[in-house]
Amino acid sequence: MHPFRKAVEALDAAAVEALLADNVVFTSPVAFQPYPGKPITAAILRGVMRVFEDFRYIREIADPGGRDHALVFEAKVNGKHVTGCDFIHLDADGKIDDLMVMVRPLSAATALAEAMGAQFDRIKQEAIEQTQREAAGA
Repeated sequence: MHPFRKAVEALDAAAVEALLADNVVFTSPVAFQPYPGKPITAAILRGVMRVFEDFRYIREIADPGGRDHALVFEAKVNGKHVTGCDFIHLDADGKIDDLMVMVRPLSAATALAEAMGAQFDRIKQEAIEQTQREAAGA
């Protein structure tokens, strides 16, 4: 089992964040532009943990080299059934440097977009606060 899967299934946001590279790029299933950086990616993933219900991974696929993984999941968002996949790429240090999420069907993607939109002010604030904490500690 991939450590990302284990952390997500345990709803362990700190463990998820620890697996992210500082330069991670998150590609959302419902946003046009990717989100670069650990603070915003970690905040988005915490938001997702708040809006998904009955989340579970149903399949894990990895390339023979072990740097690319596809984690297929099922969940609900506001009563809509979602099937999706987390595509993960690991850098040379084993940290996630690319995370792309795809979901279906369209009605579930729309429900996810609405639920995450309602969270986005909080997500942005969490990312700003984390960036400030990191800058103060540097």
